[in-house]
Amino acid sequence: MEEHLLVRVEEPVATHGSVPKASSSSPAAGLLTDETKEDQEFECSKNHQYSCISLTHLPRDSLRSIFEKLDSNHDQESFGLTCHGFLDIQNLSRKCLKLGCRSTCSSLHDSVNIETLLKRFNQLESLSLGTCLKVSDSLLNALLKYCSNLRSLYLDQCCYLTNAGLTSVASCCLLLSIISLSRCTIRDSGLEILSKSCKSLKEVNISGCIRITDRGIRSLNENCSQLRALNISGCDEIVGESFERFSSTLTCLEAEYCAFNSTAAGSILSGGGLEYLNLSSLHHKLFNWGPGLELIGLGFAANLKIPIMQMGDFVDDDVITEISKGCPLLQEWNLSRCHKVGIAGWESIGLYCKNLERLHVYECKKLCDIGLLALGYGCKCLSMICMRKGGQVTTAGIQHFQSQRVGVEIKYREISNLVPCWAFTRLGQIN
Repeated sequence: MEEHLLVRVEEPVATHGSVPKASSSSPAAGLLTDETKEDQEFECSKNHQYSCISLTHLPRDSLRSIFEKLDSNHDQESFGLTCHGFLDIQNLSRKCLKLGCRSTCSSLHDSVNIETLLKRFNQLESLSLGTCLKVSDSLLNALLKYCSNLRSLYLDQCCYLTNAGLTSVASCCLLLSIISLSRCTIRDSGLEILSKSCKSLKEVNISGCIRITDRGIRSLNENCSQLRALNISGCDEIVGESFERFSSTLTCLEAEYCAFNSTAAGSILSGGGLEYLNLSSLHHKLFNWGPGLELIGLGFAANLKIPIMQMGDFVDDDVITEISKGCPLLQEWNLSRCHKVGIAGWESIGLYCKNLERLHVYECKKLCDIGLLALGYGCKCLSMICMRKGGQVTTAGIQHFQSQRVGVEIKYREISNLVPCWAFTRLGQIN
């Protein structure tokens, strides 16, 4: 592709049949010599050549390369407004489309409009219809036939979506690697259909899908050998038995507000690949954990870096000790509102968690000056501790800790969202 595609003519060039105006000061004014004729014909020929060089005559691949080099959205929009051909290039270059906005979803019941839109953007790799309450099985079936290249699909809170809709996804989106179905009314059979067709799934979010049981999770385990991130928060029909011999590719698991049985911890960790694990706010209703959580520290979670266990009524000193010993790679640990952790637990963290950088102990009622100082003495990599003023930790204890560990930041507030950026792909991010 030539670097210079547009030519600016500094002076007017004579056209065919015209005579250049001679200078009055020239001794040959008014005369047209043979040499002058040759120069004029050359200039006319060159002007004709330049006039034929146009961006619209370039191959589509070249135009696409030009478009991809435009840095700003404004420049890309201006490119598309130039002509129909340029608009086609802009449409084909769009990889991500987000329609999931409550303020605009009221019009999405018109399948003709949305079908026209997806005909226009038929090279999408990421599509979000999350929170679009009007999205139904029939609409999904109509639109996905234009989305065969989809890698990411977000259908969160599409309450009219059922197993029939998942069948459409399974038949049309064979390249899918990320799907988010949070709070949809799907069942195990729909998840089975999806997992058998979309074997390249790497991230699945079914949080709040209260009809999903261990049967659905088992189908993911059996069919999706590349699965690396799974969110089952709020799925209280899953008791955990389906995680036995789970793939070692699973590195991230969100399981807040679940109701696992007493063997779930061992099953969840059996794959050995988990690096991020959220077991916050586990339910009481089905079981008494007993030694369940202690299995995390008995060699099953040697790769674990970030455990989230806030509001853990089953987290006590024994659990803390086993995890501290068995998880040498811990970098961040959330124990906020774990009221059963006492001095023995804090001392274990200080003794064994040599790589711990961030610790959350907000509203831990049994944290005292001795426990705080034990953390300070032992956790040499600690850079931040999140805690609440008051309780059994005195002002003198805090001052002693700060003098002992000058570089450690104390935050007197709770930090709620601790999901690391590498755990789950953000909406619109092309994987």
